[in-house]
Amino acid sequence: MTSTAPSFDLSGRVALVTGGSRGLGRAMTLGFAAAGADVVIASRDGAACEEFAAEVTETTGRRALGIGAHVGRWGALDELVDRVYDEFGHLDVLVNNAGMSPLYDDVTNVSEELFDKVLGVNLKGPFRLMALVGSRMAEGDGGSIINISSMGAVRPRAAILPYAAAKAGLNALTVGFAHTFGPSVRVNAIMAGTFLTDVSKAWDMEAFDQRAQGFAAKRGGQPEEIVGAALYLASDASSYTTGSILTVDGGQP
Repeated sequence: MTSTAPSFDLSGRVALVTGGSRGLGRAMTLGFAAAGADVVIASRDGAACEEFAAEVTETTGRRALGIGAHVGRWGALDELVDRVYDEFGHLDVLVNNAGMSPLYDDVTNVSEELFDKVLGVNLKGPFRLMALVGSRMAEGDGGSIINISSMGAVRPRAAILPYAAAKAGLNALTVGFAHTFGPSVRVNAIMAGTFLTDVSKAWDMEAFDQRAQGFAAKRGGQPEEIVGAALYLASDASSYTTGSILTVDGGQP
């Protein structure tokens, strides 16, 4: 019996990454393009998406499209998906990466508007995108859906309760949609720990570095360090992986 190395090649495939113009989304988009995929970058800042798309094409030679779309707005997602299929004819990888977790000083000051906004972007939007894209994938040649979750889903802290609840819901949807659209559509999540993105520039890094000594890796992650997990789940290398929650957190306690 001859064994072959798993393929991470994404040539001929199209990947849509929400929140794709910065942070983890930016790193994954570049990783997919380097692996041969054409990419669609979506976020609320359409200009930033278009600018990054031009950069992706220049650096990788892959076709890239930037689209302004608010993930928390239900109707906008139908338009987003239609645009992708009109432009490319198919979609093989969906990454629900867009997220938000506004700060609040006390749970009694969490307004209904803030709560709804957090659940809208982190849970409602991914639900709608999975429903729209997953159904088309299942009717076609299948595909891979990757949800970017958070360790907050299983270790909620006082400062992130609406966000933690949304990400816990996203974990549940990951398993549920794997059964809904299987076997041709695989649905998995990456439960991310603390990554040092543009958001972390506002942190007290001295305090963070002290806390990170409790991690097995003893540091925060760099955005590029999520790319390997994303490529695994996007490619045929993970052909028997679905309904899984993959932890990438540097060994947080």
